[in-house]
Order: sequence, then structure tokens, then C-alpha cells
Amino acid sequence: MVRIVNYQKRTTEEGKDFFVLEIQGGIELVKSQATGKHYVTARKANIASTFDEMTCQALIGSELPGKVEKVACEPYEYVIKDTGEVITLAHRFEYVEENQQQENAITSNVEKSSTKVDDFIQGIDEEHTFSKNGVLEHA
Repeated sequence: MVRIVNYQKRTTEEGKDFFVLEIQGGIELVKSQATGKHYVTARKANIASTFDEMTCQALIGSELPGKVEKVACEPYEYVIKDTGEVITLAHRFEYVEENQQQENAITSNVEKSSTKVDDFIQGIDEEHTFSKNGVLEHA
């Protein structure tokens, strides 16, 4: 489950205002690469909405099925607000629906065959095929 924790007003390139909902997943324990110590954090993501500001405000605290997942993307520069340090990231966080999580889990466990179609076809005995000239022939 994820929780709506905030909302933000954004503007399109055409100058039209809209609101995004800021969602947050559950807490998770992470080990710092710099210090080696553990800390607790929560993944956040934004979802565009068609709601007005009053509706967005009323939705704070609501929960949605799913979670926030780390997704690979093209590298981009990010400025750490506290230090001003510029770092390069190659991931972002996205909301993933509950049923999409199950689909991803199923497809990620599927083994891909190294056999190519041509390899498979070459191994077929011509006597056991329906056509010897590439044309469907009825028996």
C-alpha cells in the first residue's frame, strides 16, 4: 500500500496548471554506502491528477494498493538540497499498481530460451512436416 502524503501544483508547457499527488511507500531499512550505518527511509513518487486543489488536499492520508518501485532511466543530474552537491542518477521512483506487481513477478521468473527459431526449424525431420514446398497442402 502507498499513502498520499502531499500534493503539488505544476504548470504545463502551455501554461495550464494541474496538480500531482505525492505518494509514499512503506518504510524500509537501508545501509549507507558512505558510513556503513543503517537508516530508515521511504520511497516517494508523484502521480499526475485531474483533481482540483481542494480534492487533492482532501485525499491526503488516503491509501492506494500498490507500491513505489525503483526504475532505471536515462542518467540525469540531481542537486542535493541540503548540500548543493550535484550528483548523477540513473533511476527514478514510480508507482506500480498491485496487479502490475504480480505480472512483473511472473514475467521476471520466466527463463528465456537460447534456442533460435532457425535452429529449431533445422532440426525438424522433413518427413514429419505438412508441407515440403512451403505451401499448405491438405491431406
